Amino acid sequence: MTESPRNSSSAADCGPDCAAVLQRLWEFLDGELGPEDTAAFHAHLSLCNKCYPQYNFEKTFLDALAACQCEKCAPYELRCKVASALKSAGFTPVQPLA
Repeated sequence: MTESPRNSSSAADCGPDCAAVLQRLWEFLDGELGPEDTAAFHAHLSLCNKCYPQYNFEKTFLDALAACQCEKCAPYELRCKVASALKSAGFTPVQPLA
């Protein structure tokens, strides 16, 4: 059986790149990086056994969160009450309630 590069001892510590990768991990997961940075992230994560588990955990978390999304909003009356309370506190709605 062939060992994946991420699990090999030569990839055990990727050095200072790890700090930069972990610092920008949410940007990567949210698709906010440009094509070059995204490619660099993919390359780093495919080799790094320090960063990949963190990426995998956070990606799994986001996937689970997306799967739990409620399809129904709060009742219209409740949304109106909340919007009214926010308006009297000085907030203005970005879009009208639907």
